[in-house]
Amino acid sequence: MVDDTWSSALHRLWQAASRAEEVAALADDVYAPLLATPGVHLVVGTRWDEQHVLRYMRALSAGSDAPVIVATTRSMPGAAVREPGGEPVVTRSAVAGLDDTVWPEAEFLRQAPGATVVACTFRLDHRGWATLGVAVDGSADLSSVERRLAQAVDVIVACHTGILQRGREARRGADDALLAEASLQMDSSLDVEDTLRRVARIAVPAVADGCLVHLLRGEGPEFVAATHVAVQQQRALEEAGRDDPWLAALLARRGEDEDTLFLSGAALNGSPFADAPGAREDGDAGDTRGPVASGAPEGTRSTGGAGGTRRTADTGSAESSPTPTVVSISPLRARGRVVGSITFVYQRPEARLPDSAFLRSLATRAALAIDNALLYELRRNAVLSLQEHLLPSQLPVTDQWDLSASYEVGDPMLDVGGDFYDVVPRPDGSIALLIGDVCGRGAEAAALTGLARHTLRTLLEEGTDPGTALSRLNRALRQERASRFLTAVVTTLTPRADGTARLTTCSAGHPAPLVLRNDGRVSEVLSGGLLLGVLDDVSYGSHEEQLAPGDTLVLFTDGLTESREAGGGFFEAVLPGRLAALRGFDATHIAESLARQAKVFRASGQDDIALLVARWTGITPDAGPLPHHLHLEQAALR
Repeated sequence: MVDDTWSSALHRLWQAASRAEEVAALADDVYAPLLATPGVHLVVGTRWDEQHVLRYMRALSAGSDAPVIVATTRSMPGAAVREPGGEPVVTRSAVAGLDDTVWPEAEFLRQAPGATVVACTFRLDHRGWATLGVAVDGSADLSSVERRLAQAVDVIVACHTGILQRGREARRGADDALLAEASLQMDSSLDVEDTLRRVARIAVPAVADGCLVHLLRGEGPEFVAATHVAVQQQRALEEAGRDDPWLAALLARRGEDEDTLFLSGAALNGSPFADAPGAREDGDAGDTRGPVASGAPEGTRSTGGAGGTRRTADTGSAESSPTPTVVSISPLRARGRVVGSITFVYQRPEARLPDSAFLRSLATRAALAIDNALLYELRRNAVLSLQEHLLPSQLPVTDQWDLSASYEVGDPMLDVGGDFYDVVPRPDGSIALLIGDVCGRGAEAAALTGLARHTLRTLLEEGTDPGTALSRLNRALRQERASRFLTAVVTTLTPRADGTARLTTCSAGHPAPLVLRNDGRVSEVLSGGLLLGVLDDVSYGSHEEQLAPGDTLVLFTDGLTESREAGGGFFEAVLPGRLAALRGFDATHIAESLARQAKVFRASGQDDIALLVARWTGITPDAGPLPHHLHLEQAALR
């Protein structure tokens, strides 16, 4: 028996409500003060879902230490007459006249000494309603009892509303955190396949049990990625995404203006999700809701205060069933166009299903990440294609020279670089090697790259000496009012009868070539000259030296030497030693190895790396220089 007055009891009830994580925790603070009301002999409460299924009943009698708690799934259509509207409804009824098909509490009320039941029926939310009633005798002040019931119900409803609000806020915070993490994960890759896999992995199991991603191609939806929380279901989900005609037809029908579509129950008939394995028993049936109402009976649970007597009522109850499968399909829309769709498969209580707003936000972020990756891939392919046209596809093949080149793109944004190289057979039987670097990147740099390479190639093919060729290129750049300058170096390699080769070098502000001697020594080829495109009427001198059989000439752009390690050192300082260590290797190995080493070496710097390597074999022509038309024919095989 509680000695506190109703006011102090009500105050404690409000305090308990502010701390409660579930409404059932208020039971002791509600039942005991009501039992202390004069004339009250029994307090009983019930909980109903929107289908008029009794989920919970709790009864406490005066003088009893423990309540009787009944967990059930008893369907009682007759109780519909008691369902309240918007406001709580207080009624008085004679216990003797209660209909058991409407009042499941009657079994307890008839055991109490009171002859009248005063009940307050109220709605908790759109998912269900509840009743709090007391059995009273003739000594009770019915008005006072009704007032106390109404006040207790106010606290219960406020508590339930607060719990739901805190749950929504917590869910919203978790959703925001997930969306932020999803954006970081998806935006961290510009590879299409990797981005799609990240989209699927992020969603499972945080959002759904399974996820399918399709891209919209010209032929229709194309399966690209899938994942499932159950490993054994992964392959089945992939097969459904790739080959299932039901899913393919559904995705093909999805219009660009449609929002997220939810499917469950009969809507999944004929689909690969209709009888999806792995469904779980719902431990929180009766508290579930979501964008789709399955209409299936829910599972059974027991609840109540500590120390209560628990039992399960089976009479008229529905069997517990597996959690129904729900499927949602959201269009992936970015920049005003649909790029694909994302399909989620859920086998969880409806209360844990995401809402449309969250799925729409996730789909938008995923679509932008996918579209960025697709645009990047298109740009990358276009840049690589353009870059290929700015460089020779193949170098001349000759017994006299072992020739090779390497090109490494350094800019992660994949603007077209300004590095170029070429090998040109000349009428006198020599070959000319040229390499250059246009300042900057992008379309303008690419245009100058094409102009510079093809101008030099044409002049050198005609037999123009390197210095004159560079001067004429400089004049062309000035006439075109080019806004960028460029550097270049041209070397001619002329075989001699004694087995050596004459090396003639002419440079326009370009890094000096290196020669790897057959004995392992590395020397720098003297060079100088002004940048191209800066001043009018510039002349360029040349420097000569000779190569012995087995000597290797290495030309490169500054992307190689200016690769910078984390400590601040440049690759230029270690280049001679790295080159010397490659003595005895062929031109292909030297070119590829130096480019690879520079990329591994650098922690900063994004310039392209171009290398052109020529190794003199020492083989001299037996019958003099090749006819000019054969040289041109050989060059056409590039």
